[in-house]
Amino acid sequence: MLSPFNEKAKRWGEGRKNVLRDLADFVSGNHSRGLRPIIWFHCASLGEFEQARPLLESIREQYPYNSVLLSFFSPSGYEIRKDYKGADYVTYLPMDNEVIAGEFLSLVEPSLVIWVKYEYWHFYLKGVKERNIPLLLVSGIFRPGQPFFKPWGSFHKNMLACFTYLFVQNQESKKLLGTIGFSDNVAVSGDTRFDRVIEIASSFEAITLIENFIGEGPVIVAGSTWEEDEEELDHFANTHPEIKFIIAPHEIDEEHLKDIEKLFHHSIRYSKLNTNTTNLIPNSKFQIPNVLIIDNIGMLSQLYKYATIAYVGGGFGGDGVHNVLEAAVYNKPVVFGPVYEKFAEAVELIDAGGAFDIENALELEQTLLTLLKDKAEYEKACKASGDYVIANKGASQKILNYIQENRLLTN
Repeated sequence: MLSPFNEKAKRWGEGRKNVLRDLADFVSGNHSRGLRPIIWFHCASLGEFEQARPLLESIREQYPYNSVLLSFFSPSGYEIRKDYKGADYVTYLPMDNEVIAGEFLSLVEPSLVIWVKYEYWHFYLKGVKERNIPLLLVSGIFRPGQPFFKPWGSFHKNMLACFTYLFVQNQESKKLLGTIGFSDNVAVSGDTRFDRVIEIASSFEAITLIENFIGEGPVIVAGSTWEEDEEELDHFANTHPEIKFIIAPHEIDEEHLKDIEKLFHHSIRYSKLNTNTTNLIPNSKFQIPNVLIIDNIGMLSQLYKYATIAYVGGGFGGDGVHNVLEAAVYNKPVVFGPVYEKFAEAVELIDAGGAFDIENALELEQTLLTLLKDKAEYEKACKASGDYVIANKGASQKILNYIQENRLLTN
């Protein structure tokens, strides 16, 4: 019903039109290659895929004779990763009802099912359990406000009971699950995102255009920003020509990009950047633009490498701050807005001394200036960020060990 008015809803619907037919073609081809057992990974969206990726690729390496099916619920995950080479087949998850879920599972006949963080679809989970297929939840995170822990939450608890094993991010999640009878099949493995950001950082490749733009001075990289974040940053950027800013917005539609250009008075888009920055038009105060607007998707995790200080967006919106680990892995102080309580890594990074939360533009400017001027404070925050990420690596290996020890996949 939303499709005529909402582009994302339209893609969500159109992407599912022939999903079972196309899936049948994949399965038929899989059979023709010798019936390679299928491992099914399901992710809600792009963020959950990034969490799954280290484990998926480790499994792919350890069990090369299996096929990997990757499904997404959201268009923002599917559209960006539909050509991902680490999976044999990438698809939308069809609608969750008894008939379609049954048809999906009968087609795929997975030997192992791995769902990431959240997404609880009743008929799929019920169907997997009824077929006695091992089902793992990885990087799970639980909070008291979720339906599982409410007096009326029996329907949701029944979905949790479908999982063979639950790998959760922290002790709080494990304790909560224990209050509703889940203890023997729960383990604290940590968050696989730590493994992913370490992997990304280790494969960093320099971006010449970025290096030419930033020069030798301090750089603020603001990633995954929304309008609210940009409005907190614009005054500081407009009054500090000696500092370079890289703004990588969460949404890059033309209207939003034009709004950013209005906020930041001395800016240029990445798509218009030339290797010879001297050809940019000077003015009386700014020799060259001090704000670079990233108008593409996929660069952000590399851009944080260039930051003196990282600002992570989302903290002024209802959904909360985005992934702070992408910046912390490069030993960078991280700054974000006040909505972060639901994100354990953001809370823990503040406690570790590697991150700083701010309530408004004035606090933001004070925090940035302190970090830029106080070398000891800056270096302390840098070390705290990097140490925090390294201390939490290894979640993927813990899950892989469980799979191996319990012979969930055999050659």
